Amino acid sequence: MVFKQLLGAFGVGGPSVETVLAASHARPGDHLTGEVRVRGGDRDVHVHQVALSLVTRAEYEHGDDEGAGSREFYRGAITGGFSLGAGQFHTIPFQMPLPWELPLTEVYGQHLHGMAMGVRTELEVAGAVDAGDLDPVSVSPLPSQQRVLDAFGTLGFMFKSADVEEGYIAGVHQELPFYQEIEFFAPPQYDGRISEVELTFVSDPHGLVVVLEADRRGNVFSEGDDVFGRFHVSHEQALHMAWEHEVEGWLRAVAGHHEPHGHHSGGRGGPGWGGVAAGAAGGLAAGFAAGAVVGEMLDDDEEKEDEPSVGDAFSDVSGQAVQDAYQAAAYEQAYEDAYDDAMETFEDEG
Repeated sequence: MVFKQLLGAFGVGGPSVETVLAASHARPGDHLTGEVRVRGGDRDVHVHQVALSLVTRAEYEHGDDEGAGSREFYRGAITGGFSLGAGQFHTIPFQMPLPWELPLTEVYGQHLHGMAMGVRTELEVAGAVDAGDLDPVSVSPLPSQQRVLDAFGTLGFMFKSADVEEGYIAGVHQELPFYQEIEFFAPPQYDGRISEVELTFVSDPHGLVVVLEADRRGNVFSEGDDVFGRFHVSHEQALHMAWEHEVEGWLRAVAGHHEPHGHHSGGRGGPGWGGVAAGAAGGLAAGFAAGAVVGEMLDDDEEKEDEPSVGDAFSDVSGQAVQDAYQAAAYEQAYEDAYDDAMETFEDEG
């Protein structure tokens, strides 16, 4: 990014800052490297410290109070105090560790609609702190996570949206105070029985927890409910397991209103399950593209009741139409607009 003058705390003529990332793409558990460049203003100052933080957008629910806003989840100083003369340049290299539970922001190179992630740079001068720079960061899946997503594509899942929710998953160790939900429309053959499936990854250096939540519709004999599943494997195991078979078996059990087989343990407020694992790459990339296009087209859906829902839009999209949407110039513009809008809102809220 370009130099940004820090006016909020220091007034006109204060120092300015620019953060340059060696790469703006990363994976969970990686290190983000780069340098912070500070330029002195029209007077000498003493910089007490320069700090970096990771920020994302998260939804929260506390009783009747619910909403969404920017959420800082990592913060660390990259330098101690130093003197900065008027007009002087000072460069600070850094290496920031990224959490293994870092939410994903893109899959198959396509931005996940609803996600925003950034690195914020802060300078402290004379007891005043100014957040001067916010740089977007794209987070791609680990190979073990990608295998699960590939299986979802093979089975015909279509991407809907993604978000980050504050809270903890029962029975799962978390380092971060939130988790990501990647929402999919269920494969067409489960229409009328399962509407959506939400996928959550909780990773650490040794393994991967996969958590599923299916929105099971009711019938004349039973009410609709949410069915939860969970499976814990090493990253190596995740690369070689038959995830398509396990996921499909679980879906059939859920749709048939039977208790899914597998390892049982507590989930997010529901029954546990352990049968999920990875497979070959499929058509999920087109689903992410179409999801972005349709999502942008229906951004004002809540204000226009006569417009179709996202689900209605997907029910009318054929396989060829999905491919067309993926290739269309309209998608490129929608993707850019969606990402720009997300980051602008992100910066405004921060």
